[in-house]
Amino acid sequence: MALFSPDNFKITIPFQINDFPTVLQTHIDDEEKEEKLDKVQKKLSEWQDVMYAHNRYGVLICLQGMDTSGKDSLIREVFKEFNPRGVVVHSFKTPNSTELEHDYLWRHYLVLPEKGKFAVFNRTHYENVLVTRVHPEYILNENLPGIEKVEDITPEFWENRFEQINNFEKHIVQNGTIVLKFYFHMSKEEQRKRLLRRLEEEEHHWKFSPGDLKERDRWDDYMKYYEEAINKTSKPHAPWYVIPSDDKDMARYMVAKIIWEEMQKYTDIKEPELDAKVKADFALYREKLSK
Repeated sequence: MALFSPDNFKITIPFQINDFPTVLQTHIDDEEKEEKLDKVQKKLSEWQDVMYAHNRYGVLICLQGMDTSGKDSLIREVFKEFNPRGVVVHSFKTPNSTELEHDYLWRHYLVLPEKGKFAVFNRTHYENVLVTRVHPEYILNENLPGIEKVEDITPEFWENRFEQINNFEKHIVQNGTIVLKFYFHMSKEEQRKRLLRRLEEEEHHWKFSPGDLKERDRWDDYMKYYEEAINKTSKPHAPWYVIPSDDKDMARYMVAKIIWEEMQKYTDIKEPELDAKVKADFALYREKLSK
């Protein structure tokens, strides 16, 4: 496997989630990983400045994974060199009463990235075909026509949702949003270690929730539905990348590197040329300012 080719982690054919590695074997030590990430961070920050000046594209980064898979720390590390006005992070929790009065994609439309900016969805619109698959009773809160009880939620219902999500992403891509989706693939054993650390180290106590253990009990269900969702919604215009995430440092570098390499495909993103007449009058402007 060529280590940092995005295509090696992009889902283009049906994949089996349990056959995909959760750790990438390399000879890169932790210090070198940090150095490599630092370099990519700076390049992405400079690229965002150019993209802002170009003002034709926004970038949507979607992050999904089980609890403790490293999404929060990745956001902090990968985007810390960005101009704060150039990237906005949105963490989607349980829908509130206002959000439930609209369709499930409504709240995501509201916070799509402006042209020239990055938006990061920490947990995403895919919660609506992941958490709700494991807990279909949540669908009842949406007050949907014809859905009165869990038994009313048919396989066709979920197929329609996948189609709606694909159409949503196709629509925003056609209107200038670059979409990159990352699933943080972590082993159940690694999650156990990370949850234990939250219990054993005082500075991490605040991160622990008993609900994490309840969701962990449904691990196999989540893996099943992640596999299905990724296979049904990884498209050329909005691809999924499966990132081995037992090693957080490597996962951060991989995501940053993939974003950088994918951005290089947009060769039309350049700093705009200054109007020729304005450039021709530079000497006049200098003279006015020097006085």
